[in-house]
Amino acid sequence: MHVTIQKMRNEHWDQVMKIYLDGIATGNATFQTEAPSWEEWDAGHTFQCRLIATLEGVIVGWTALSPISNRCVYEGVAEVSVYVSPEYKGRGIGKLLYQDLIRESEEKGYWTLQASIFPENRASLNLHKQFGFRKVGIRQRIGKLNGVWRDVVLLERRSKVQGNN
Repeated sequence: MHVTIQKMRNEHWDQVMKIYLDGIATGNATFQTEAPSWEEWDAGHTFQCRLIATLEGVIVGWTALSPISNRCVYEGVAEVSVYVSPEYKGRGIGKLLYQDLIRESEEKGYWTLQASIFPENRASLNLHKQFGFRKVGIRQRIGKLNGVWRDVVLLERRSKVQGNN
């Protein structure tokens, strides 16, 4: 299996959105209940650090960063999204995406990556921990998904390259 990691472009959206919808359907990946349009998604994510994983020309996973604030003091802090197509989970695709995402984010000056993950999403929690994310807390009953209050585990990773460890 030869997976290629490359920059995400707008023409990839249809395949990226399908993987996002698969994540939404699990009920444990996001508070979103439907995928946004490309324009909405594009506006909510940094232009830098958008990556896709392809296998034989098919997108099998993606990752991107979202700014946590528009205040200049936080320009080096971003929230991570990483999604892998259900039929390719457990094959190391998330790890490949994270390796390149971390490298690229550090090259672009990001010093903190953060994630908010449902506690039931053990695979995602484990993936983040493998890449140096640490638990900083739990936000209890932070939002409702399909009428049910949900908690999220807050994780963060400080860049060693940026000198903030």
